Amino acid sequence: MQKTCIITGASRGIGRAIAISLSFREDIANFILISRTESGLEETALLMNTSKNIEAFGLDLTRYKEVAGVIQEMGNKYGTIDMLINVAGYANPKSLLETSIEDWEKTYRINVHSIFNITKEAVKFMKKTGGQILNVASTAGSSARPGWLSYASSKAAIINMSQTLSEELSDYGILVYCISPGRCATELRKILAPDEDPSTIMQPEHVGEVVNQLLSADGVCLDGQNIVVRKQVRKAVRQRNLAY
Repeated sequence: MQKTCIITGASRGIGRAIAISLSFREDIANFILISRTESGLEETALLMNTSKNIEAFGLDLTRYKEVAGVIQEMGNKYGTIDMLINVAGYANPKSLLETSIEDWEKTYRINVHSIFNITKEAVKFMKKTGGQILNVASTAGSSARPGWLSYASSKAAIINMSQTLSEELSDYGILVYCISPGRCATELRKILAPDEDPSTIMQPEHVGEVVNQLLSADGVCLDGQNIVVRKQVRKAVRQRNLAY
């Protein structure tokens, strides 16, 4: 079966890495890439397996009706949607007293509401044949992150949404996965930790390979869980072991 896969946030970082990794699989023929940055999507497409059918949409995910229209158009065109990978996210880390209601709402529109919207539209097609949904949350969503209130709480919402949908959609043969990357060298991470050396932390390609495995037969027992993906700080571990 030649599958159709939708990836949001595919213009850079983890979304791009996932698109590249999945494009070399034999079972996926059609890719729909969505991001606000159209030029970034073009760069991603050039790095993918060019034998695949790739369609790119420069689209703001908070334009809910337009997004719904694209999903309906693609679902009708290819007859099915087999995979939906929600990567796109937004962060503007501030403390409670520094966070405006406008920025709080923007964070939730991008990180939560847009995922609800696109997932609902994709499931209208998936429920006929089954499928896989993967949501990218964050380790920030499962621990206290002072100064990151809006971002961390929005990612906590995605973790719970994924777990709930895993049970709700199981009757349709739809598997729902959630991964929570730790520190990863993305543009978003630069906003959260501007002084960090990106070469010392996990790279987007590492996450892309994890997603590839999850969406294969090997990941059939891992849906419904919040899967933490992080690079261990081995230097610190070695130093601690030497102290004993």
